[in-house]
Amino acid sequence: MFVFPLYLSYSYLLICYAGVHLASAAVGKNIFLLSGQSNMSGRGGVVNSTWDGYIPPESSPNPAILRLTANLTWVPAAEPLHRDIDIAKVCGVGPGMAFANYLLRKNPSIGVVGLVPCAIGGTNISEWVRGGYLYKQMMRRAAAAVAGGGTIRGLLWYQGESDTLTLEDAEAYKNRLRRFFFDVREDLHLPVLPIVQVALASESGPYTNVVREAQLEMKLANLKTVDAMGLSLQQPENLHLTTPSQVSLGKMLTKAFLQVCHYYHL
Repeated sequence: MFVFPLYLSYSYLLICYAGVHLASAAVGKNIFLLSGQSNMSGRGGVVNSTWDGYIPPESSPNPAILRLTANLTWVPAAEPLHRDIDIAKVCGVGPGMAFANYLLRKNPSIGVVGLVPCAIGGTNISEWVRGGYLYKQMMRRAAAAVAGGGTIRGLLWYQGESDTLTLEDAEAYKNRLRRFFFDVREDLHLPVLPIVQVALASESGPYTNVVREAQLEMKLANLKTVDAMGLSLQQPENLHLTTPSQVSLGKMLTKAFLQVCHYYHL
């Protein structure tokens, strides 16, 4: 048995988790919600609406990693993770598989990792408001994920490009994002749920700096922010992360998550 303690600013939470095997994966999954917009959904390797099909070793399938499909069944995970979720656009490599593989590499005894893709490209934070379609779909998928056993361990969130287009949205972003995080924790009945968010990598709109500032200045218990600025972007669009950048981001997300948990002493 390994112990999964979380360092909190206002309390210390100790979670114990018994090791599992794939045969009993439904009982003991460590579940992560992957949400936001296109860079979480994954556009690595997608050029001119065509995915090149390349999957780097860091993002390869692993028998200890599962994915919740659009019809709410668990299957072995493989890129593109969002292929049946973000169906309006062509999906490629995202950060999810690299995250899960690196997490298992840091501690194989963690058992089974269950990834729940929820991201939809081109979405504004206002579309993720509690009661809205995207929010309800995410909660529906989260409920289905734990129905057969397992525990939601964290939320990985990468969103904000669509909020850089107008000053009104950019200035409202910080309060909207904070409300979203509070609502997710409340509705999942996980008041100290670890959240790792990504600060924007691309200059999507004229108010990118306003949104990035909101992301980087967000201070909540058990929230870590990783900065994607500087990771390589696909050309000529200069918007979506390349496949190597998605691998790098996956590792950054893992390190940030483990820093929240403060167990592995990285």
